[in-house]
Amino acid sequence: MMDLKITSPAFKEGEMIPKKYTCDGPDVSPPLAWSPVPAGTKSLALVCDDPDAPRGTWVHWVIYNLRAELNELQEGIPKQSALKNGAKQGTNDFGDIGYGGPCPPALHRYFFKIYALDVMLDLGAGATKAKLLKALEGHILAQGQLAGKYKRS
Repeated sequence: MMDLKITSPAFKEGEMIPKKYTCDGPDVSPPLAWSPVPAGTKSLALVCDDPDAPRGTWVHWVIYNLRAELNELQEGIPKQSALKNGAKQGTNDFGDIGYGGPCPPALHRYFFKIYALDVMLDLGAGATKAKLLKALEGHILAQGQLAGKYKRS
């Protein structure tokens, strides 16, 4: 399986996520970009989660059926189930559609994971991370992740 490199102009690997992208700011999704996808890619999916949450991994964002020719997401993706570009957003662990930014009492890590898939997923809008991961099985051509950190001040 190939590796995809995912980056953000807002923060580098392992660095602090700026307040703008958290519950202490406007809570908009950060801008993200990734390396070219392998041949045969039909769609992309992205998950952001926090493995340091006290009750287990906390899901902050689920977005899927991004077109294969996309190589970035702009900052501030609307919090709606279906986007103009055809992508769908799932339900995060706050119970909302779209991105819900970091809001931890102590320092936590956040992983933005991208998947290049050989299919468009047959998943309705609002799917959970668990449903998305089940649908990805056997369809991942490449993947990558970007880690950031945040702590409420």
